[in-house]
This record gives sequence, structure tokens and C-alpha cells, in this order.
Amino acid sequence: MRRRQLLGVALLIPLEGLAQTCGVITPRQTEGPFFRTDTPKRVSLVEANFRGTKLVLEGQVLSPQCKPVPNALLDFWHADDRGAYDNKGFRYRGHQYTDAQGRYRLETIVPAEYPGRTRHIHVKAQAPGGRVLTTQLYFPDDPANARDFLYRPELAMKLATRGEATFDFVIDA
Repeated sequence: MRRRQLLGVALLIPLEGLAQTCGVITPRQTEGPFFRTDTPKRVSLVEANFRGTKLVLEGQVLSPQCKPVPNALLDFWHADDRGAYDNKGFRYRGHQYTDAQGRYRLETIVPAEYPGRTRHIHVKAQAPGGRVLTTQLYFPDDPANARDFLYRPELAMKLATRGEATFDFVIDA
């Protein structure tokens, strides 16, 4: 019996690293009042002479079956380092498409909180020809999360190191 138990454990170990949390569509959230259409296509939202802390956000767009979604549209927008949105131009706004493996990489800054809201990044994600998913990403362990009625822990990015974060989107594909 002990030999079977050891064999069973040995067979499970390699599979543990392959486990993913697919199947559950990324939760939807409001786009808020500051969404603008026709954003520029760009992977860096960092402006010349920016203020604040740089942030690199990376991840994948996946189907509920854990398959990468190539050429998925991701449209990002957020407040600046003082908590203000640019409603006349496209500062801290832009869109991009995932690569063949469904990967994306966004260079931006950490947005400031503003009255009633914790730090967050708005996102619209869409598979080619698919339905748009609108959501928001949050910074884990931010004290303002507890005061923001929209905050959802399942939408918190994973912070790898200072200035680096990851988040995988699961969308209908």
C-alpha cells in the first residue's frame, strides 16, 4: 500500500505546476465615466517627463478552456499620479493586441487614488469577433481597497517585484 501511495504522489507532482485557474470568466466591472474611444495603439503609456512610479503589467488572455487568445484587444486607461484622468487627450490611455500566445505587456505608471476610489486600472478585453469584457484591476494590499465599494480581491494583480505585476484575463473566445 505504501508503494502505491508514493507512486500516486510522484505522478501528481509534475501536474501541480500545470494547474491554472481557467474556466471562470474574469469578473466584469463598470467602465466608469472616463472611458474614451479611439485610443492610440501602444504598449507604453509612459509619457515624457512622467511623475510617479513606473509599472510593467504582463499576462495572458485565455479562454475558459485555458487556451491562449491570440490577437485579443486590450484597451487600458487610468488616472495619473495625482488621481486625475485626461479627458481631452490620451495620456495614460491606449490599446494593444495580444501575441500568438495570448500574451501582453503594458508599460505605465502606478495611478493615484482619488476620492472614493482605490488605485485601479480600467481594461476592456475582447477576443476577435467576441463580446467585450470591461473590468478593473487593483493593487493588492492597498489600504484604500477596504474603502472602495467596487474593489474585488479576485481582480487584484499579482505583484512580482516593485514595479512589476501580472494578471491573466479569462474571456469568452
